[in-house]
Amino acid sequence: MKCTVIIGDREPEEIIVYAKERTPLVEEIEALAAETSDTLYGYRDRTVNLLDPKDVYCFVVESNRIFARTDEGSFLIKARIYQLEESLGKDFIKINQSCIANIRKIKKFDASIAGALKVVFTNGSEDYVSRRNIKFIKERLGI
Repeated sequence: MKCTVIIGDREPEEIIVYAKERTPLVEEIEALAAETSDTLYGYRDRTVNLLDPKDVYCFVVESNRIFARTDEGSFLIKARIYQLEESLGKDFIKINQSCIANIRKIKKFDASIAGALKVVFTNGSEDYVSRRNIKFIKERLGI
């Protein structure tokens, strides 16, 4: 079997297996590829911190960089927003073009501003739901 690995950040990570038939090796490769790590790596002040997604309030885009907001502060995440959206699971929801929120860390939704829906997190920080995502969020949360 031939194996080629290309390391770089120009393309999204992808595994392609060409096989004549399903073998235990192919199944093992599928199982390894399907595993998702519950640990994120956050960068701050020349240190790498292990972050548990359950501790993250939201992921936000600032100056074309992704930051994870936690009780300990903001951490740089070296991933694209769409990659986070795909890998985080059901506890996270995209509320606008630049924010993915942890549903478990949302305190309330405030609709007091005309036409806008404000999200208030349990730590007091706030963000807004884009108009195009309001319907999806209401369906997802059963509102």
